[in-house]
Amino acid sequence: MYQYTTRTILLSSVVFLYGCGHQNKRTLPLETPSFPADDKDSETVEEEEETVTPRSAKPKKSEHLRGQVDKNKAGGGRPQLEPPREPEPSPQVIYPVETELDFESIDIAGELAKPQGSLLLERSSQSFGSASANISPSFDQSKQQKIHKQVEDSSQMTEEFTDYGINPFVKATKDKLSTFSIDVDTASYTIGRRKLTEGFLPPYASVRVEEYINYFNYEYSAPQNEPFSVHLEGMPDPFRAERHILRVGLQGKEITPTERPSLRLTFLVDVSGSMSGQDKLPMAQRAMHLLVDTLREDDSISLVTYASGSEVILPPTYGDRKEEIREAIDRLVANGSTSMSSGVDLAYDMAWKSFKDGAENRVVVLSDGDANVGNTSWEDILMHIKGYADRGVTLSTIGFGMGNYKDTQMEQLANKGDGNNYYIDSFDEARRLFVDGFNQTMFTIARDVKLQVEFNPSYVDSYRLIGYENRDIADQDFRNDRVDAGEIGAGHNVTALYELVLHDAKPQGLQAKDMAFVRVRYEQPGGDSNAVERVWKFTESDMAPSAKKSTKSLRLAYSVSVFAEILRRSPHAIGISMSELIAFANAFCDSGNKDEVQFLELLAKAEELGASQFISER
Repeated sequence: MYQYTTRTILLSSVVFLYGCGHQNKRTLPLETPSFPADDKDSETVEEEEETVTPRSAKPKKSEHLRGQVDKNKAGGGRPQLEPPREPEPSPQVIYPVETELDFESIDIAGELAKPQGSLLLERSSQSFGSASANISPSFDQSKQQKIHKQVEDSSQMTEEFTDYGINPFVKATKDKLSTFSIDVDTASYTIGRRKLTEGFLPPYASVRVEEYINYFNYEYSAPQNEPFSVHLEGMPDPFRAERHILRVGLQGKEITPTERPSLRLTFLVDVSGSMSGQDKLPMAQRAMHLLVDTLREDDSISLVTYASGSEVILPPTYGDRKEEIREAIDRLVANGSTSMSSGVDLAYDMAWKSFKDGAENRVVVLSDGDANVGNTSWEDILMHIKGYADRGVTLSTIGFGMGNYKDTQMEQLANKGDGNNYYIDSFDEARRLFVDGFNQTMFTIARDVKLQVEFNPSYVDSYRLIGYENRDIADQDFRNDRVDAGEIGAGHNVTALYELVLHDAKPQGLQAKDMAFVRVRYEQPGGDSNAVERVWKFTESDMAPSAKKSTKSLRLAYSVSVFAEILRRSPHAIGISMSELIAFANAFCDSGNKDEVQFLELLAKAEELGASQFISER
């Protein structure tokens, strides 16, 4: 595994016009070569840092987050703020054509990229052999897969999950750019774990590969002076000849309890009748009690409930009043129907009353996702949540229970709220989120994090991003800072895997050793900040000669990805048996690591339930 240091990459800017006759300015970068044009080996890659004007769709924080402090109020100077008004419609912005790094000439920045659709390659019902065996190109301008909902429906169960399709192989000569948002959610893995533990294969639509991968800690080395470090590594596919795996790993910086900002937390708890099971509201109460123990005296917590109506159970209360907070949590009782809209409004009222600039201002929804929205449409609720996220109040979701669970709704709420989506299937998982991973769960270190990988068409014949189907971003929107992306919490690590088909003959020339560039673009946490961009390169020397000689972290991530591919019945998993995967994982999993031991147990359970035989039945 290789971690790279950085130098500065020069940027130039483009000034452009937008709006109907109205003149405005926005600065966008034009790329320059990210490494020397000579043939010298180097593990130091230049980084680029840029400043852009704030996104026009967002009012500056100074317009809406400025408040007067009442110093005489009990509790100590909480800002008294007016509710934020809805954002005004954004003017039409015409983005200039951007340049790409061109692997095929020394003058890398000399060729302008042409706006084009991505070349998507049709899925084959058979396993792939050679690089050209079953790869047939077909154009798809939107780069989107067919989406449909899978509903587990019986007299006892009405669970809902969304199937976002499966990424196909892409020819690098037709589209050498792969752009997507990072994702640190883990709900999909814990849902699958619960299903397998109870003796059932998870619904294939519930399996999001990236969330299985990102459940595990790969122990990447921490960054020094940046929000996160990037770790690149590759290896031959241990099960399929002529395939290779590329791993892109991000490690967020750690913060100590004394370093972290203060927390302004509002719990929005579903107390409708559907939350009455022991694995629902009672589990949510136990989880909240765990979090109370971690509060500092300068933190504050509010508690809002919704069922047939909504109610403030606990107004903003400082963390040194723990007994008062615990008493409020213990008063919660499940009863009534589910009207989410009024609860969301009231939760944001509380969040706004306790808002503090520079603090972590967050709403956390605890629910089974089964909700009617009242007189407000679902789209309006999501827009409302997005409006507050743009002003610095994020929203995360934590799911409970099964039988009527609505996974799609919980994920959408977290996505619009610039937060994360989790699912608690046990008290151990509650402790993992609210105690062991408290900083990761609650504190954001970078927002709107986008990844773009540019493959060298001279080296890479075709590639496939494993997972992240619903995180796809149009290549031209990588530098469009009005396009949302994911967030990274303190100490989080994020991993993405690519499956590669390389050319038989190695390329020659000045850039022959360079297989790909990896760019990361992100913003600082908060309501409005400038974007920063970094770039690293992946070279031939970063590819391990065999899977056995790669790092354990890469082999673990690969094994988890194959497991998820089998569970979601991916055609790309055809030909890999559960017994082969178990043998491969057994060779390196640590018997002292609880997560890895549990992973092996889940593999065995899936084999027992016949997971491999359903791969082609999607």
